[in-house]
Amino acid sequence: MNKRSRRKVLIMAVVFGVAIATVLGLTAFEENLLYFYSPTQVKAGEAPQTHSFRVGGLVVAGSVNRKPDSLTIQFDVTDNTESMTIEYTGILPDLFREGQGIVAMGKLQANGKFVAQEVLAKHDENYMPPEVAAALAASEKTEEEKVNYTHQTVQN
Repeated sequence: MNKRSRRKVLIMAVVFGVAIATVLGLTAFEENLLYFYSPTQVKAGEAPQTHSFRVGGLVVAGSVNRKPDSLTIQFDVTDNTESMTIEYTGILPDLFREGQGIVAMGKLQANGKFVAQEVLAKHDENYMPPEVAAALAASEKTEEEKVNYTHQTVQN
């Protein structure tokens, strides 16, 4: 092999190595992303069935059920359009309570129940996770549009 052929082989090997490293890095990155979904999106089937994701909303009043003699708790979360059941085993944050915003990370089971590995509660009276605030704002907008449409239909 002459000098020019060796240089071409070396350049091709480096380009191939960088391409393989990029593909492996992007694949690992994609597998570790945790997307946020609202209860409406989960009920519509938009959430993944095979890996973890985050879901959030307001804890429905009267929905918190603790299993006796265990750390397992079930509660419903709503975005004011749809609600879903979340099951969590562990110690909940001190700020967790009915009517408060939460974000849970976990997996959706075949029976439609979301099993959380982690539950985060908002940390003060004014803060709400941006994803939860956006989901609630979208559901309120949808409700207003329904009311306006109904009102216009009745008038006509």
